[in-house]
Amino acid sequence: MFTRNFFKKRQLPFRIHVDENNVVHDFAIQLLGLLPKIANKDIVIVCIGTDRSTGDSLGPLIGSKLLEKKLTSFHVYGSLEDPVHAVNLEEKTAKIFEKHVNPFIIAIDACLGKSTSVGVISIADGPVKPGAAVNKKLSPVGDIHITGIVNVGGFMEYMVLQNTRLHFVINMAEKIADSIVVADQQMTREKQRSLLNNNVRPSSFPS
Repeated sequence: MFTRNFFKKRQLPFRIHVDENNVVHDFAIQLLGLLPKIANKDIVIVCIGTDRSTGDSLGPLIGSKLLEKKLTSFHVYGSLEDPVHAVNLEEKTAKIFEKHVNPFIIAIDACLGKSTSVGVISIADGPVKPGAAVNKKLSPVGDIHITGIVNVGGFMEYMVLQNTRLHFVINMAEKIADSIVVADQQMTREKQRSLLNNNVRPSSFPS
């Protein structure tokens, strides 16, 4: 259960293994603590990656799962059907800024790391650097970022990403997506509570 201080910022970056107990709840709390308090500011999630590489499909998998949930507090870009990747990243980012005035962007991407860190998901301030794992120079994206370490880096990164187990990536995507869904539900409850406190009927929110 969430307490009233769930928006309190925690020490960053926050890192937790995807198989830890309460990973969904704990990760949701960290995310909520980093979100802007401006009610009319669009919060945009950009899920970066491609389904042409198993390891790099983390972002699109998360995006597809979130779009199925029809979130009320987040706008989601990047999915298996319509991915945001190296080729179209700048174009997609430009369209986001055309549609959303001064959005708060949460960037999500897969990454490679040490063997002892595989399976760790993290959330931190600042942008993610897409393509860094495979030595691509792309524009940084995000006010905050979420990453999942899907495999070991340091040697033949393209091959490593392409040979990452799909089951492992799907499990990580589900945990991150579930955390965002929990955060969305909590934000909806807070909006409902705020409307009730101001004697406004929350007709736009689900019962």
